Amino acid sequence: MVNSGIDWANVQFTKSSYSGSDQGNCVELGVVADIVGVRDSKLGASSPVLELNKTAFQAFLDDAKAGTFD
Repeated sequence: MVNSGIDWANVQFTKSSYSGSDQGNCVELGVVADIVGVRDSKLGASSPVLELNKTAFQAFLDDAKAGTFD
């Protein structure tokens, strides 16, 4: 994890394309330089933001695609 000091309130977040229309368990991603912010879409701007550098985020995605967390 990263502690970048980024003011995430001013960052454009995008909801995951895998999120359903029921507004259930969704995540949003925001990117600033080489930092990816991940937040809960239900909480929007009041959500805490998990910060990962792009390398760590890509490793997480690779593991998720490989079924590591199933």
